[in-house]
Amino acid sequence: FKMVFQGRPFFGADILKLGTMAAAGDWDQGTGSLERIEIEDEYVERLLKNFTGSAFKVGWDCGNGAAGPVVEKLTALLSDRGAGEHHLLYTDVDGSFPNHHPDPTEEKNLVDLKALVADKNLDFGVAFDGDGDRIGAIDGEGRVIWGDQLLQIYAEDVLKSEPGATIIADVKASQALYDRIAELGGEPLMWKTGHSLIKSKMKETGSPLAGEMSGHVFFKHDYYGFDDAPYAAIRLIQAASNIGKSVTQLRSDMVDMINTPEMRFQVDESRKFAVIDEVLERLSASGANVNNTDGARVNTDDGWWLLRASNTQDVLVARAEAKSQEGLDRLMAQIDEQLALSGLERGEQAGH
Repeated sequence: FKMVFQGRPFFGADILKLGTMAAAGDWDQGTGSLERIEIEDEYVERLLKNFTGSAFKVGWDCGNGAAGPVVEKLTALLSDRGAGEHHLLYTDVDGSFPNHHPDPTEEKNLVDLKALVADKNLDFGVAFDGDGDRIGAIDGEGRVIWGDQLLQIYAEDVLKSEPGATIIADVKASQALYDRIAELGGEPLMWKTGHSLIKSKMKETGSPLAGEMSGHVFFKHDYYGFDDAPYAAIRLIQAASNIGKSVTQLRSDMVDMINTPEMRFQVDESRKFAVIDEVLERLSASGANVNNTDGARVNTDDGWWLLRASNTQDVLVARAEAKSQEGLDRLMAQIDEQLALSGLERGEQAGH
């Protein structure tokens, strides 16, 4: 679960300090209170506040996660208001996930949504993760719109009403996104992966919009600055409406880069940060063009590659992006070389 303190993220050292205080019985006198409030209907109403979107035909795959009941109410309201045609999949909350794993960033989990969009000839489809804070999407042709590509669409919309604003994305995002934000007159900012880190940076910079490759999208513009996937779905309908193009057209307009998915490989917990330090040291000695915001993101004439340690698992994460397949192969060779120098190998499970 996530903790919040006086409206700001509460994590890391804060939680450790709270634990120390609790263990020492270091608290003030007094009694707390408990109140239960049914908030779902109010929440769904809030999702549609200021909504003036066009009548698109949309597929919604809730993946048997927590978003299901909310999406049922949300799409019923949209239909009542004549705002499009909505087709739902797997809205029953079922933690055994009988249909597919609820991770919308894995293309294999979007197979049913693709079939629905094709079968019903829909404009686009959205999907959610288990707890409803991450969004995935496909266009009318069944092409996946990855997290950083969604952000290009949202950025175009938000920058219309907040020209010159800072828009934040994590270090795994495509160079095409940062270039597009700049082209739209925004201020692109690359930051560390992790919802608490991104939200803190948004507060610090006054950013109206941020996002991660993993499908977390944070709207401060007209909302509260946190990652809420049903809201992000509504904002996708709104953005396409405001821009005046279909989601399929918006996806087609994007610069196509050749990139790898996120590759993860096991590394001993005690080694994961040390390996990144070793890589950074070698790169620094070689005079490479490195951004060390979160791990090592290395720019070359071919494109860029990234190697970072996961904050939550005993894995290293790698990604690369180039303008050509040959370029991508050269970047992957550089990743493999750095891993080998630190006594690791990418292994089969990472794939290409």
